Amino acid sequence: MDLRRIGSLSAALLTAAALTACSADVVEADDAKPSTAATGSTTPSGAPGGGPDKAGLPLSQAITQIPAAAEQREGYERDSFRHWIDEDGDSCTTRAEVLIAEAVTAPEQGARCSLTGGSWLSYYDEAEVTDARKLDIDHMVPLAEAWDSGAHAWTPERREAYANDLTAERSLVAVTAKTNRSKADRDPAQWMPPAGSATCTYLADWTATKLRWDLSADDAERTALLELAAPCTDSVVEYEAAP
Repeated sequence: MDLRRIGSLSAALLTAAALTACSADVVEADDAKPSTAATGSTTPSGAPGGGPDKAGLPLSQAITQIPAAAEQREGYERDSFRHWIDEDGDSCTTRAEVLIAEAVTAPEQGARCSLTGGSWLSYYDEAEVTDARKLDIDHMVPLAEAWDSGAHAWTPERREAYANDLTAERSLVAVTAKTNRSKADRDPAQWMPPAGSATCTYLADWTATKLRWDLSADDAERTALLELAAPCTDSVVEYEAAP
């Protein structure tokens, strides 16, 4: 069971710059945008093990490293990304692993990894949540947006790895269902977390995820990212390229 997130979340709660942050069968809202086409702190660290490929890039500079390309929605189906798997066979799906790892107060685990109790901080809206059923696991870069940005050319195995990425801390995040479904599959040109404290963290998390998976950004997304990131002068992005 991957508990790597607990430490980083606790540290994030003390960071003034930003707050870090249905059931397994609930459909996330990250694909709800009409197909019109298209960490934890200010220094998120999604790099496991060895050093990241890009260590400490200022946020604005990191944004410029995202490949530029037009989006491609044609052929997208949510089922193209198999997700909420039990990769290590411990009865805890990816969703449960994230909930356990990001809990501020650890939940009790019952049979088949059923979770009771516990508390979480949804950094998108600064909401404290004490019922796991009220949380969604958000793909930082939504599945449909990933498809648009390059995942349409991936193998099914790589799309599955993306949809269940527990290795990088900020690829998946537990947030209130309300904010996740408000976000749907929109990029930062169209949606940002309602909590002002989340802005720089969210932009860094988004950028790190795009770079980790070599996903592109169209002109509108890139422009919005750079404009929104202008006040985030202390934010840096670290990432490790996905295998």
